[in-house]
Amino acid sequence: MRLPLLCVCGVLVINLTQSSVAVSSSTSKVGDKELGGDREVTGGGCPVKLRPAGQCSDEDECPYQITLPPLTIQLPKQFRLLEKTVKELQSLKETVNRLKNTCLEGKKYQADQNLQRDSSEPPLQDQPAAISAGQDISNISTTFSNSLVKEMQIKMNRMSTSLRNARNQINGLQGQLEGIKILNLKNVEAIVDNKVENISNVVSRLSSTCSSQCPARNSPQHILAPRDCSDYGILDVRKNGVYKVTPDPRNSSFEVFCDMESYGGGWTVVQQRLHGNVSFNRMWNDYKKGFGDLHGEFWLGNDNIHLLTKAKDMILRVELEDFEGVRGYAKYDQFYIANEFLRYRLSISGYSGTAGDALHFSKHFNHDQCFFTTPDRDNDRYPSGNCGAYYSSGWWFDACMSANLNGKYYHKRYKGVRNGIFWGTWHNMSSEYYPTNYRQAFKTVKMMIRPKNYVP
Repeated sequence: MRLPLLCVCGVLVINLTQSSVAVSSSTSKVGDKELGGDREVTGGGCPVKLRPAGQCSDEDECPYQITLPPLTIQLPKQFRLLEKTVKELQSLKETVNRLKNTCLEGKKYQADQNLQRDSSEPPLQDQPAAISAGQDISNISTTFSNSLVKEMQIKMNRMSTSLRNARNQINGLQGQLEGIKILNLKNVEAIVDNKVENISNVVSRLSSTCSSQCPARNSPQHILAPRDCSDYGILDVRKNGVYKVTPDPRNSSFEVFCDMESYGGGWTVVQQRLHGNVSFNRMWNDYKKGFGDLHGEFWLGNDNIHLLTKAKDMILRVELEDFEGVRGYAKYDQFYIANEFLRYRLSISGYSGTAGDALHFSKHFNHDQCFFTTPDRDNDRYPSGNCGAYYSSGWWFDACMSANLNGKYYHKRYKGVRNGIFWGTWHNMSSEYYPTNYRQAFKTVKMMIRPKNYVP
C-alpha cells in the first residue's frame, strides 16, 4: 500500500512542478502561517485537487491533502519543502537567463567594435568570435579605450601634418609680403624723388625770374605766433637770445637761438660750434630731436629744421673761422630739409660767398639731394660702408664728403683720418691731399637760416 501511494505522490509532484498554476498562482501566505485555498490540476480528463490539511509548523512544514477521484490522500508535512525547492529552482533559472542575456549583449558589442575597426584600420589577427560568459566587463572597456586612443593618435598626426603645411605656407607668404613691401617702398621713394626734383626746378626757375626781392613785410599786429626769428625782427626785437617759435600751428612750439644783430638780424641758428664741449658723434634719434645748449654748441634737430624750411622759403648762411683768424662765409639762396620719411634729404642751391661752394665740390662730391646719415643709419651713396660711422658724425654724406660741419672739434691742426670739421674749398685745402699732412681745424662754425623775402 505504501509503494503505490509514493508513486502517486511522485507523479503529482512532477505535475505540480511543471504546472505554472501550482507554483506561481499560490495564494498561501507562509509568513502569516495562514492556509491558502484549493489548487486544481487538470490533466487529461481527471481533475486533481490539492489543499492544506492543517496549520504549518514552526519549521515551515505544512500538511497537504490531495484529492484524486475517487481517492483522497493525506500528504506528509515535508511536501511544503518541495514547493520551496521548486521556487528556488525557478529563481535560479531566471538568474541563468539574465546571465545569458548579458553574454549576448557582450557578443553584440564586440561585433560592433570589430566592424568599426575593420572599416577604419587594416585587419588585425583573428580573434575569438565571442566573449565567454565569465569575461569581466572591464576588459571590454579597456579594449574600447585603446581603440579610442589609437583613433585620437591618428587624428593628431593628421592635424600635426596640416599645421606644418600651414606654417610653411605662412612663411612663404611672409617672404612674398616683404618683397612686395620693399618694392612698393622703392617705388614710393622714386615717385617722391621725382616730384621733389620737379618742385625744386620750378622754384629755381621762379627765383631766376625775379629781378629783385619783394619787400613784403607783415604788420606787427598780424603776427599771432612768430614762426621763426624773422617775425621777431618784424616785431622790432633787436637782441640776440633764445625765443619760442611755432613754424607749423599743427605742431608744438619750440625754442631757438635768434641772431638779431648780424647782417640785418632775423636769423634762426640751426647749428653752432664754439669750443668742442658737445660731442657731435650722435645717433639718428639725437639728430632727429636735437641736442646741446642753445647758448653754446648745439644741433637744433632735423624735425625742427624741416618745419622751419617748410613754412617759408629759406636761405642758409654758413660762417667759418679757423685758428689762424681767417674767416669766410657761404650763402645759399635755397635751403630745404625734407621730413624723416624722406630721410631728411637736403635741397640746396644758389651759392655766393668767400668760403667756396664745398657742398657742390664736383660731380662725385655733391651734397645736394643727399640723405642724412648717422653712425647707426646708413643713407649715404658709399657702397662699401657707412660714412657717418667712419667720420664719427651725422651729415648729408655723398660718397663720402667735400664738407662736414658736424665733424669732431679739434683745437689745432691734426693728422690722420679727416674726421674733424671740414670745408673742402677752404683757402689752403690743397696741401691736405696727403694723409701725412696736417688737417685744417676750425675754431667756430655757425649755420643760420632766414626767409628769402625778409627785409631788415
